[in-house]
Amino acid sequence: MLGSFVAFLLQANDWLNALVWGPPFMLLLVGTGLFLTIRLGFFQFTHLGFAWRNSFGSLLRRQTAPEAGAITPLQAVASAMAGTVGVGNIAGVATAMTLGGPGAIFWMWMVALVGMATKFAEATLGVRYRQIEPDGEVAGGAFYYIEHGLGWKPLAVIYAALAGFASFGIGNMVQANTMAHALETGFGLPAMLTGVIALVLVGAVTLGGIKRIGAAAERIVPTMAIAYIAAAVIVLVLHANAVPGALAAIVRHAFEPAAAAGGFAGATVLAALRYGVARGIFSNEAGLGSASIAHAQARNTPGGQGLWGIWEVVIDTLVIGTMTALVILVTGVLESGATGAELASRAYATALPGIGGLIVLLSLVLFSYTTMLTWGFYGEQSFRYLFGRRAVLPYRIVFLGFIYVGAVGGLAAVWDFADTLNGLMAAPNLIALIALSGVVLREKAALLVTRR
Repeated sequence: MLGSFVAFLLQANDWLNALVWGPPFMLLLVGTGLFLTIRLGFFQFTHLGFAWRNSFGSLLRRQTAPEAGAITPLQAVASAMAGTVGVGNIAGVATAMTLGGPGAIFWMWMVALVGMATKFAEATLGVRYRQIEPDGEVAGGAFYYIEHGLGWKPLAVIYAALAGFASFGIGNMVQANTMAHALETGFGLPAMLTGVIALVLVGAVTLGGIKRIGAAAERIVPTMAIAYIAAAVIVLVLHANAVPGALAAIVRHAFEPAAAAGGFAGATVLAALRYGVARGIFSNEAGLGSASIAHAQARNTPGGQGLWGIWEVVIDTLVIGTMTALVILVTGVLESGATGAELASRAYATALPGIGGLIVLLSLVLFSYTTMLTWGFYGEQSFRYLFGRRAVLPYRIVFLGFIYVGAVGGLAAVWDFADTLNGLMAAPNLIALIALSGVVLREKAALLVTRR
């Protein structure tokens, strides 16, 4: 009886997952980004230099008196990127190419370009509608701008519930399992030991709250991103003569089929579009609203923090994701028959024998670790919204326990359910982004006046 019920749940989830991540819903996600891009006057393109000067560029200047908030703008964007820069940038990009061909990367770029406007809106609204309590503690995220911006408390509750339960899947067990598999494959480390170590290391940071998470993310995320990009640059320099051809293949196969070759089965234009869009959304999470929870903690103005959101997408997808794709193409391993993280690892190992595979392995471990840090906070804030402060400590303890479960368990079903929950999170958030686009527009106008 129980087996039949589980089978029914899995079948129902498969149907729902296909609907959530099917063409209509992905079109809604991309369409919202395009709507915001047009509504904001293509702001992320026309004011890209302005966005740089008032985000990363501001780190080179003397800072003015900080706004209210718990962490610095850099710590907030580093925390948000800790949740997005990860398995999707390595295994996700590789999978998109094996299923959709090189052209999938072109459509991943297109998603990122409109996703820059979506992230600007999410970060802006996260700060605009956050709640600062008498003791200075900050609470914010999509559930707050859905409730206080739209006045739709039930929709905010639905979003918080989806985000809270998603944190145990995509932000916890899936990451712990990825880490355990990488360490067992690369160093023979038992999964049980990885589970215990990961539990301790994640707990040492997350039990200290967002300030400790922000401080850790500020150090780890830039370091691991720069190291991964540097390794990719070395590979591209070594294969410089193949780079123009790789870029040409990305553009060409976005509009014409990619023929089968070696272990690569070939791909239609429709497959390139489908998997490029899906992986692009999965990579930077623009439209899911999750990053607004981290950005809401920043000591910044609403529009000012929105600028950091723009660069979050640029670095995550247009830089790191593209680097992974180019390394795979210039090394010629797309036709090897490998897929996912194995394909990326083979590409680096081919170009950098001895250390290439190790670079990918360590990147997967660090990316998984930082994702757990950030999604632990996302889940914490979601349950806090639903049940109040009393829910925070119990949630943290349960979250840590599931890290061990994820490290030692099989996760095919967990991944599927988490993927569905992640997609469902987008629906309430997209409604809010469209309905509150006027507020985002006003915050953009205020930003241009105050920071010229």
